[in-house]
Amino acid sequence: MRLSHRGAHHPLFTVSVLLCALLCPTPAGASEGPGTSAEVARLYEEASAATVRYEAGRRAAKVQHKKVRKLDRLLTKERHAVDVLHADLGRMASAQYRSGGDLPQTAQLLLADSPEELMRGQRLLWQADLAVTNAVTKTQRAAARLADAKRTADRARRTLDRRNASLAKLKRGIESKLESAQWTLQGEADRSVAAGQCRGAVRLDQPESPSTRAWVPPVETYELSAGFDSAGARWSHRHTGQDFAVGIGAPVRAVGEGRVESVSCGGGFGIEVVVSHEGGYYTQYAHLAAVTVDQGERVSPGQWLGQAGTTGNSTGPHLHFEVRLTPDLGSGVDPVKWLDERGVQL
Repeated sequence: MRLSHRGAHHPLFTVSVLLCALLCPTPAGASEGPGTSAEVARLYEEASAATVRYEAGRRAAKVQHKKVRKLDRLLTKERHAVDVLHADLGRMASAQYRSGGDLPQTAQLLLADSPEELMRGQRLLWQADLAVTNAVTKTQRAAARLADAKRTADRARRTLDRRNASLAKLKRGIESKLESAQWTLQGEADRSVAAGQCRGAVRLDQPESPSTRAWVPPVETYELSAGFDSAGARWSHRHTGQDFAVGIGAPVRAVGEGRVESVSCGGGFGIEVVVSHEGGYYTQYAHLAAVTVDQGERVSPGQWLGQAGTTGNSTGPHLHFEVRLTPDLGSGVDPVKWLDERGVQL
């Protein structure tokens, strides 16, 4: 089964929360406070917000990278201009030396044969001096532009490096905090399954969904992994549902309006919820880390039923989703086709 580690969002746990999660299990059948489940759900929301910031930062870094490349090209152009001007100055100096020999300019003028020659010589000297002065000025200006371009490019490069480092730190922080919260939640779920006693519904503050659709996918962000009726060593016969690769704690949603038929834990499916729908169909949500509903409760499309996990006979975090003709295993139909008939394309 192909699994994907989904991004997550997490505030750091306090020591007291972790100790309570490990040392103070909730009595069987009793409803527990939000605890770790709420922490993971909150971290998922933070991760969504952080992902938006991350993507905005990544786009800004891309723009900054283009700016650095443009400045580098400008820097190369300015270096070339300075090199050309230095070469021109060298040629002027050589020409002056060849035309004037080793006599001082004043001596050359005093040795002129006529006033006209004297004036022509003065004019030529003035023009030569002006040309050299202009060349020196242009070279100095070009050198100043080169130095300024280099400083600008260096600043842009440092800004880019800081931005990339900040993005990497943000991403590592999200992954680290969520992973810690996820496995704390999974540990609580595993203890519940091992005892064969469900902990009761964890009531979470679910964000309002803008969707008005009658049917939705069971998870919002996912990758499809093992499909319906596929064969493999992990199943005694064939796979009876569709697997969705998601991270531990990812919200699991009711695909449509219905009533919670059962909430159970233990066995191959670990913690699971079964929902009955009009038309005689049932949907199953298995390998959960927590449930947010009780048996007999009415649910609406997109309402959270629980949080994904890896309880029971599971090789890694994912949601096992089934559509059945009865509440029991063995009456499954292809969930992908069933959802497609209701306008949900996976």
